[in-house]
Amino acid sequence: MQGENRDPLLKTPEPPREEILKRPLPATEEDGATGIRQTDRTSRDEAKRKGPLGFLQALGPGLITGAADDDPSGIGTYSQVGSQFGYGLLWTALFTLPMMAAIQELCARIALQTGVGLGTALRRKFPTALVGACILGLVIANIINLGADLAAVAVGFELLTRGLVKEIYLIVPVALLVLGMQLFTTYRVIFKTFKWLTLALFAYVFAAVLAHPNVGELVLSTFIPHLEMSPGFITALVAVLGTTISPYLFFWQATSEVGELREQHRLMQAFHSGVSRAGLRRMRVDVLLGMLFSQVVPYFIILAAAAGLHAHGRTDVSSAQQAAQALAPVAGPFASTIFALGVIGTGFLAVPILSGSAAYAVKEFFNLRGDFDLHPRVAPFFYGVIAAATAVGVAMNLVRVDTIHALYYASIASGLAAPLLLILILLLGADRKLMKKATSRRLSLFLVGLTTLVMTVAAAALLVLAVGSKI
Repeated sequence: MQGENRDPLLKTPEPPREEILKRPLPATEEDGATGIRQTDRTSRDEAKRKGPLGFLQALGPGLITGAADDDPSGIGTYSQVGSQFGYGLLWTALFTLPMMAAIQELCARIALQTGVGLGTALRRKFPTALVGACILGLVIANIINLGADLAAVAVGFELLTRGLVKEIYLIVPVALLVLGMQLFTTYRVIFKTFKWLTLALFAYVFAAVLAHPNVGELVLSTFIPHLEMSPGFITALVAVLGTTISPYLFFWQATSEVGELREQHRLMQAFHSGVSRAGLRRMRVDVLLGMLFSQVVPYFIILAAAAGLHAHGRTDVSSAQQAAQALAPVAGPFASTIFALGVIGTGFLAVPILSGSAAYAVKEFFNLRGDFDLHPRVAPFFYGVIAAATAVGVAMNLVRVDTIHALYYASIASGLAAPLLLILILLLGADRKLMKKATSRRLSLFLVGLTTLVMTVAAAALLVLAVGSKI
């Protein structure tokens, strides 16, 4: 219906969606058998003709989400963990991969089946106050993460200028650049622009090899979990879990899947018939590959920091320059440049997702219209949330906290915010009335349940140790 889901800040009814998009709708074709207009068939045919490169280009939300997961917060956290505990937390990359894939697959499954974002799906099933508390926790964690990531991007530019332009003078320009791109372009444009810079992170693979790690210790640490009941270790574990299994990715995955449906003209406002088995299979492959991509980089960042820093007595990374030294074996004097390019690329991918996922969650909670494809004039509330989150992130940096530690604490905040949200997502996925034939299978529910248990226990242990240390 035309007036449905109107933004309350608008005084006039919204025009048709085709007239308010930042870019034209993609060309479509009519399916002679079904009469359904589709856009994905051409892309799949082109992908087959192009081979492996075409296949990668055809991947969707899963790959984008996976790339965004390796944000500056993750880089800072993995560097800090590797330098502080050596190989001790290498196992987390292998351990979290199936759990991370199961969660993102479930979020995508919910979106494809219901045709709505995660915030709307949660509102339909659970009490408003409970969902509101989860979204508030998400927004707070996102803003902390956003502020730290803005600082990291600014530090990256400072490293590129060899310190000629200081980080503090770059915070506002970086924030305005990101905000401007959000206001006037789509996220796909941002992704296409900066995704290649993230390839700089693969330098950690070569750095880890050239640092000559202890192979025996590496194998044991990869496949045999090591645990310590010390405050520092539990804090590091929560930080790794928080930056890997981040709440903002849950909302972004679901939102991206709904966006794909809308682009393919398969999502009607009044009616959505669910998802086919073929659609689930395509989504599952996309998510699995995206999550695999997202976990390769963290493993080698920890390994490079362990072999290049911890093994040489550097056990506390407190600056970007120190974190960059993990790349010294492969990059030498260019280590800071490679580190800076990786941080800038991942930062420009992650910051819009952090503010955007917060805006999507809030607008879905209030049942309002808004997404990155719409012009700001027709979704002032949505873009207002983005602007407010960015402004708070900028204000945080005026305190002048050191960037690496801020990134680490941002990961801890995400780890503490995730457990309750995971419980609600698990219940959604198991709801046969809502999910029908797309209800999650036992393996998926087991993995998501295990993740929820692990993150809950880790967060509770951290809080108990924190309280105990003050008594």
